[in-house]
Amino acid sequence: MAKQIITLRLTIHDPVSGVCYSLQGKNGDPIDAMTATDAPLSLDAPVTLNEDNRLTSPFVRREGPERRFVYIGIGTHAGFPGPTWSRRAKIDVHDIPADLLDAARQGRTLEVRLPGRAKDGGPACATVRPLTPWKAL
Repeated sequence: MAKQIITLRLTIHDPVSGVCYSLQGKNGDPIDAMTATDAPLSLDAPVTLNEDNRLTSPFVRREGPERRFVYIGIGTHAGFPGPTWSRRAKIDVHDIPADLLDAARQGRTLEVRLPGRAKDGGPACATVRPLTPWKAL
């Protein structure tokens, strides 16, 4: 089994309209920024699926020996200038089930649906727990 590029789709179910969201590269730079409307917003992250089911890429960060996650930049973290939100959402990817990773090896995109709002009404941030489990599209 060789390394393979797969796609992780991070879909924000109820984003804050008018706020900019992006994937965040390893250096903190925003990638593929989009301004949210009232519709769900999806960000596609190409990542490398290694032989041992570890995910790596410029989008995947690590914390300790096991934890892997992707950041979504929000507001100024997504490159949006001016007074706005300045948040990041941390999405865990180390716990995607092996059967879904096998489906990704067959060319299927893996999607997770995320909440868009925090308790304060602003964009969800910090470690964001999915609304639904990961699924293969």
